[in-house]
Amino acid sequence: MGRYAGPVVKVARRLGINIAETEKVQKYLDRRPYSPGQHGQKKTRRPSDYAVRLREKQKLRFIYEVGERQFRNLFEEASRKKGVTGTVFLQLLESRLDNVVFRMGIASTRRQARQFVRHGHILVNGQKVDLPGYRVKQGDEIAVSEKGKKLAFIQANVERFKGRKSFPWLEFNPETMKGRFLRVPEREALSIPVNEQLVIEFYSR
Repeated sequence: MGRYAGPVVKVARRLGINIAETEKVQKYLDRRPYSPGQHGQKKTRRPSDYAVRLREKQKLRFIYEVGERQFRNLFEEASRKKGVTGTVFLQLLESRLDNVVFRMGIASTRRQARQFVRHGHILVNGQKVDLPGYRVKQGDEIAVSEKGKKLAFIQANVERFKGRKSFPWLEFNPETMKGRFLRVPEREALSIPVNEQLVIEFYSR
């Protein structure tokens, strides 16, 4: 299964969470807090344990917009590392370059961040990196390229998110459009509406 490229709102309604983490999607969910389709508002029978675990896995995968194969590979990598598997898994997802670009406010969505990276508008330690899944390490500098600084979309995003509360594991200067990945975040710092233990159980069945 490849990466989903359809309407974000449709998936958000089906899963019942704001997978894009944007105000626009949240407002839509507030107006229509039920699944899409003609049977969306009807009560359904209690889901099976498998369905519950699958749903949690899908929530996490769609939040970070990662393809199924890559998502599973990241999980298997997390399961081999020291520490709590669920927390390590989330930290690996948070360390993706496209996610960091989104978190810094350079892009309005992870989908847009992935596009910026692929088009060569993002530099890591002064070097162009065009792989959205590139693993950012502690201390790495993330910056917008000179060409990217002239893009209206990036300028608008940086201006729009200039005053919002920053994430403690990141720093970003909107004037220079440069930032730094300070450290991997602790689980308590991540407000991800997913029970990662159920994701572990899904892959461990």
